[in-house]
Amino acid sequence: MTEPRLLAFDGGNSKTDVLVVAFDGTVLARARSGPFAPHIVGAGPAVATVAPAVERVLAIAGLTGVDVVAGYLANADLPEEEAAIADAIASHGWAPRVEVHNDVFAMLRAGTDAAAGVAVVCGGGINCVGIARDGSHVRYPALGRATGDWGGGFAIGKEVLWHASRHEDGRGPATLLTELAARHFGCSSAVEIATGMHLGTIDRDRMHELVPLLFAAVDAGDSVAAEVVQRQAEEIALLATTTIRRMDALDAPIDVVLGGGMLTSRHPALIGPVLEGIGAVAPAAVVSIVTDAPIIGSALLGLEHLDELVGRRGSGPARRQRLRATLDTPHEVRGHDTLDLVARA
Repeated sequence: MTEPRLLAFDGGNSKTDVLVVAFDGTVLARARSGPFAPHIVGAGPAVATVAPAVERVLAIAGLTGVDVVAGYLANADLPEEEAAIADAIASHGWAPRVEVHNDVFAMLRAGTDAAAGVAVVCGGGINCVGIARDGSHVRYPALGRATGDWGGGFAIGKEVLWHASRHEDGRGPATLLTELAARHFGCSSAVEIATGMHLGTIDRDRMHELVPLLFAAVDAGDSVAAEVVQRQAEEIALLATTTIRRMDALDAPIDVVLGGGMLTSRHPALIGPVLEGIGAVAPAAVVSIVTDAPIIGSALLGLEHLDELVGRRGSGPARRQRLRATLDTPHEVRGHDTLDLVARA
């Protein structure tokens, strides 16, 4: 019997990775496509933008199809969006089984082997998911401020411009953010940046570039920047602890996995308060920062479904290591580091 194979997707706001993976975890082929934006163009057109990369990896692997398609995808925030994307993928006939979920699940799967856990991502946006010991899920709509969210790189970038602009016109306190933002974009003022983004002369997708400037201002002792970072830390900790409470696991050991660009920066002004906030409410939580490539999580999801198809389980740790070894991404820092809650408490 031919060993089953899978197609793994990691659809992101800036890029989409596609892998063909063997049953033993070996990456057979890899390609990269552009952003995955079903919330803008629709599920079908979004999948169509990835189709050339899929056809390429299948050709490299010498295949016309696989047994399972598995993916964790950005902008699949609601169950109905996941279903629409799954249907769009299925229509291409790449595999008889399709399994897709929101990308925050990828971080949880890549960051812990435990059946239960919590993941908080703070990258371009902010989101959280929890899987309880009984298999039930805790999820959030994660549609932005309208659904109770605060923060993430894009929103924080706007917060930076808000404070910088108010410094300029006298409505707010002085802050280094004004000078740092103007210099970074080659503008005379923060208002010029905002105007440029409004008119389209400055790409709004560059908003996230303001986040490192925020951390630089914190390092320079800027109190306004410090307040913004503190607020973001409180929101991250609140998401984690609220999810643990909803899972009825406040007093139990539980893995909490953190990821996304703001958290993987490991800036102490952000990480310290996050750890303190989680530790104060859920002292038994084991917190880690995951830096595995998100596609690892998608591949692990697919491998679980291959196990179901053949009625046997492959070697989990060995397959995870083989995935990392054959993914061949030297620019990625792999693995995850456990953070000491006790030391921060």
